Amino acid sequence: MTVVDETPSGPADARGRVAELHALREEARRGPSDRATEAQRAKGKLTARERIELLLDEGSFKEVEQLRRHRATGFGLEAKRPYTDGVITGWGTVEGRTVFVYAHDFRIFGGALGEAHATKIHKIMDMAISAGAPLVSLNDGAGARIQEGVSALAGYGGIFQRNTRASGVIPQISVMLGPCAGGAAYSPALTDFVFMVRETSQMFITGPDVVKAVTGEEITQNGLGGADVHAETSGVAHFAYDDEETCIAEVRYLLSMLPQNNRENPPTVVSEDPADRRSDVLLDLVPADGNRPYDMHKVIEELVDDGDYLEIHERWARNIICALARIDGQVVGIVANQPQSLAGVLDIEASEKAARFVQMCDAFNIPIVTLLDVPGFLPGVDQEHGGIIRHGAKLLYAYCNATVPRISLILRKAYGGAYIVMDSQSIGADLTYAWPTNEIAVMGAEGAANVIFRKQIAEAEDSEAMRTRMVKEYKAELMHPYYAAERGLVDDVIDPVETREVLASALAMLRTKHADLPSRKHGNPPQ
Repeated sequence: MTVVDETPSGPADARGRVAELHALREEARRGPSDRATEAQRAKGKLTARERIELLLDEGSFKEVEQLRRHRATGFGLEAKRPYTDGVITGWGTVEGRTVFVYAHDFRIFGGALGEAHATKIHKIMDMAISAGAPLVSLNDGAGARIQEGVSALAGYGGIFQRNTRASGVIPQISVMLGPCAGGAAYSPALTDFVFMVRETSQMFITGPDVVKAVTGEEITQNGLGGADVHAETSGVAHFAYDDEETCIAEVRYLLSMLPQNNRENPPTVVSEDPADRRSDVLLDLVPADGNRPYDMHKVIEELVDDGDYLEIHERWARNIICALARIDGQVVGIVANQPQSLAGVLDIEASEKAARFVQMCDAFNIPIVTLLDVPGFLPGVDQEHGGIIRHGAKLLYAYCNATVPRISLILRKAYGGAYIVMDSQSIGADLTYAWPTNEIAVMGAEGAANVIFRKQIAEAEDSEAMRTRMVKEYKAELMHPYYAAERGLVDDVIDPVETREVLASALAMLRTKHADLPSRKHGNPPQ
């Protein structure tokens, strides 16, 4: 079959050739047609170029392979060979720092990936890895280009391989701005962060029609794989927003917290919030009674610069908080139990969420501050059968494997295995602090007394009075605030109002920390 070449022969002189070049570039920038652009906007979506303009600093975008066209034939493809082949690739800056980007253009082949399309993405990914700069993908594609068959599938394989090679080397951010089905969903799943926009973006392996055909279940695209589903239920999406403008603005904010690559530290800023600022409100914010809940977000706001932080996975596994913030201008990752949700216990989802966050911080040289108020792991048949041992071990492995500065602070409860897992001194925390309200123990006093003094309680004339007495005795002997400090398991018991100053000083001291892991190909973490 003959391929139709639509490229004009062009004029002979240089000025004419330059004019022709500008005409071709304008055609590529304009896209397939005004009708296609209107259809995109009718769905509440921006065009690929408009998205790139929002992401990058004004005028900084440099496009790569703008005039690339596919060479496929059959099914009418030879008669339709638009410039860019449905993906825009290049680099620019965000707050002056280099960022690589590719953006699917849904107006061309529905953003579907073909051989030329994939080759462009492969090239920009290779450039990002070589240059040591973040890669942002603006995803709005319909999956593999069916007309190109296995060549399209091989293109996805090349993307997955590069996602894996770049993992832990450069930050990778996936921004979901349209449908993402089948194998295309795996590239975002391999990246560090996934952003989604409500109503317009979806991710699923098999769509609603296939689900209905196989299982008989009826469900909408958003119900199956919309932003809220992945932000609250599956944990696939780290962030979900109502509109593209807000979403992309938050991508820029996240990039401002991350280093360019694993060989650099995150950018430090000059903070106008004094490092030695006292926080008297903390004395009343956290109740001494371990059974009373409070909002850990408010504690974090008191400790970080200007009360500003970016929470990761805000709506998934809410019993643990993971956030990026700054303390005295230095970026830190914060892991904190949330007493307002499930009393702050660790369960399967919380363990997975925190483990991945700790790994990300360690990969990109971000110090970790852990705030403990944890009564233990969540008991229950569902948790045990769901593999809480295996999933909890992921968090334990992540902390033990982390070589970045690690500081833990025990606010109140720290019981049992959950205390060990949440970056205790025994698994390598560089510094461990505690408030005078801390209770570090194998278990709560009531449970411990019931085990240790079972016989005395059973034989007593007034068993309840005996139980109360034994609980009080256990607390006095093993759960007083200075028990761990006396044994060197806590470096210092500090006044809560001085917490910010203590953390800032410790972070400054640990800034030059260097630690090496044993030589190995890679570890074998629990899955």
